[in-house]
Formats: sequence, structure tokens, C-alpha cells
Amino acid sequence: MTDHVLDAEALRERAVASLITARDRTTLLTACVGEPDLTAQHSPLMSPLVWDLAHIGNQEEQWLLRAVAGHEAIRPEIDGLYDAFEHPRAERPSLPLLPPAEARRYAAEVRGRALDVLEGAAFHGTRLTEAGFAFGMIAQHEQQHDETMLITHQLRRGPRVLTAPDPEPVPLFTGPSEVLVPGGPFTMGTSDEPWALDNERPAHRREVAPFRIDTTPVTNAAYQAFIEDGGYDEPRWWTADGWAHIRRNSLTAPLFWRRDGGQWLRRRFGVTEVVPPDEPVVHVCWYEADAYARWAGRRLPTETEWEKAARHDPAGDRSMRYPWGDADPGPEHANLGQRHLRPAPAGSYPAGESPLGVRQLIGDVWEWTASDFLPYPGFRAFPYREYSEVFFGPEHKVLRGGSFAVDAVACRGTFRNWDLPVRRQIFSGFRTARSEVV
Repeated sequence: MTDHVLDAEALRERAVASLITARDRTTLLTACVGEPDLTAQHSPLMSPLVWDLAHIGNQEEQWLLRAVAGHEAIRPEIDGLYDAFEHPRAERPSLPLLPPAEARRYAAEVRGRALDVLEGAAFHGTRLTEAGFAFGMIAQHEQQHDETMLITHQLRRGPRVLTAPDPEPVPLFTGPSEVLVPGGPFTMGTSDEPWALDNERPAHRREVAPFRIDTTPVTNAAYQAFIEDGGYDEPRWWTADGWAHIRRNSLTAPLFWRRDGGQWLRRRFGVTEVVPPDEPVVHVCWYEADAYARWAGRRLPTETEWEKAARHDPAGDRSMRYPWGDADPGPEHANLGQRHLRPAPAGSYPAGESPLGVRQLIGDVWEWTASDFLPYPGFRAFPYREYSEVFFGPEHKVLRGGSFAVDAVACRGTFRNWDLPVRRQIFSGFRTARSEVV
């Protein structure tokens, strides 16, 4: 049963479960370190963890308690402190932020009241309440900040504080290296996924020329071949901006990698380890992904190509919610939800492959695409311009598919992420494509 036909009680149960799952993860990420680590800024690219914690509570108060339920503000004086657009991340440590204990109490109070609102909510009447959209939006918002906090943990210096089992080992993938995606029209985006965010809407038809796409994301071993072949020293593989960026910042490998004699090591959540050759490469920026693709005689897929590879069912000529169909993700489908703290080996999750045979399109690593972040035809900002609209333009590149740090509630075949092409602290990788000669 797809979400848009769930009854009110099922929607309520889904909303409660999604909010609880998000808060359990927030608690894990903020309870595993002491107050100095919560209030410190571990990178100018990131907020202090305690800012994220109170911001999560403040957004929940503004949308679920004030906008949906019409309640009076609990702490109106802190709205400005936790407005992400009023204060850039680099400035946030200097703000009079709530101390950790007070931030926890505030977020807990908001959550208790929000669950009371949810218990009596009617999932109709306004766009904000239809099918529980506001509750789904807040669950997604918290999970997105949980991913941000996990990034902060990766940037943090110090001993390991987070643990998780490794993905199941799998035999080395020996399937075809690429898959043909046939040309023709398909439906991109969605108009009926109830918790889809504004930039995923509306559904519209796109025409796509035939192309071939990597069966799995590019691996560490493949990326090491690019490095060993002098990829970072050869300007012809790089855009002008990309070449200037890597020269200016002395980039020679993915973030967190270092060479030790004849092998590459990486730092991962406080542990130094040998770079595993069969995992998808992670922590590369768009410029690095684009340069690798050029070196390999290929290119990055467009966002439209990526979505067709992930959602198109040629047998039924329809677009599915996920590569495997319309069912919500399970552990057999994808590496999601911080269940593991690393990508799974390339070729994992055969149950999650698309009808065309493409694997790991959901989970493991965010995948850079060739496309700028732009609105779909008929786009309407909802419920606020600052979620998507203010980021549209050539400055931001689209990433698709989610990573091991993304929860299923904030990841689907239509979900769109975006970032600056220089960013690589995020859990970003890629796969390549090439046009099919007709």
C-alpha cells in the first residue's frame, strides 16, 4: 500500500514512529560526547552540536505547535538564534546559545507537546496538515540535521565515540560494469507522495536519450587508479574552476585520506584504517567526481538520467517510488539510517537493484550529478522559500540517492539534495555514465 492511500490511523502511526526514530538518533549523537564537544565548533563548515539540538526543537515548535496547533510560543526570544539564514554556521559559536542541558529540556518539552498535537490531529483541511505533511516534514528535518551532526562527528578530532556493525561482507562484484538505460519519456518527480518536499514536485514528463550508467558507484580502488595515474596533476581532466580549487587547496586525494608508504589510510569516526578497495569512494567534491569521469572517458549522469535509472520500470512504463518498487526500504534493500557507519561494498543489496539492474542507487553514498539545482516546471515553494527556492541556480549541484547517514524517511527516488561543488565533508560519492551511440 502506498502512502497516499494510508488511512488516518496509519498515517498517525507512521508520523509517531518517524518522530521517535529521529529523536532517538538525535539523542545518540548528542549523548555520546561531553559538554565541551557539544559546545565546540569542530569545523567552520559546521555548527556546534548544541546549536543543531536546539534548532531541531525550535523548528518543531514553529511548525507543529504554532503553525499547525496555533499554540503560543514557548521561547519566542530564541527564534532568531536558531534561524539558519540569519546566522551563518561560522558565527554560531559566538551566539548566546542554550547550554546543553537547557537545549535538551527545551527540545523534550516541544516534543511532548507535539505528540499531544499529533494524537488529535486531523490529516486534512490545509496543505500543511494534509496526509500529515507537517509531521513528515519535521521528521525529515530532524533526520537531515542528524546527518549533519554525524558529519560533525566525522570532522571531530578525538577517540571513537560512535560504533555500529559493519555491513555484511559480499563476494567481489563481477557483474556487468554498466547498464543500458533505454531512451524515451518517463515521469520525473512526484505529485502524490504525501511527504515529498517542494523541490520534488510536480510530476512531469521528461524525454531522455539512451545512455549507459555504472552498475555500482565508483569504488575506492577505481579512484585510487585515477590518483596513481596523476589525475590530480593533469589539468585537462578538470574544469577551470575545479583546477583552481584543487591547486589553491592542495588537494591530492579524498578528504580524510593520507598515504602511508605503499598504501592509503583514512580516518573514519576516530579510527584510522586502510582504505577498503571495494567500498564506494566517499568524501569527494563535485570537481573531483567530474575530473574522474573525464579521466575514465565518461561523464557524470544528469539528474534526469539518474532518476530514470532509479525509478523507471520498462515493463509497466511507470515510475516507481524506489528502484525495487513501491515498498518502503528494508535492510535488504539499502544501507540507510546510520545502521552502519560506512558504505557497503560495491554490488551489495541485490534486492534493491532497479529493473534494469543498477545497484545501490539508494543509500551508501550521495551521488553527484552533472546538473545544477533548478526548479521543476510548475514549482511552487511550500511551506517556505528558504527550503529550496533560495538555493536554485548554477552555484549548487544536485546529489541523489542518499547515503548510509540518511534515514529512509528523508530518502526516496524523487528526493533531491544539493550542495556547492567544493563540498566534500558530506558523505558524497558518484557513479559515471556515457551517452549511447544510436
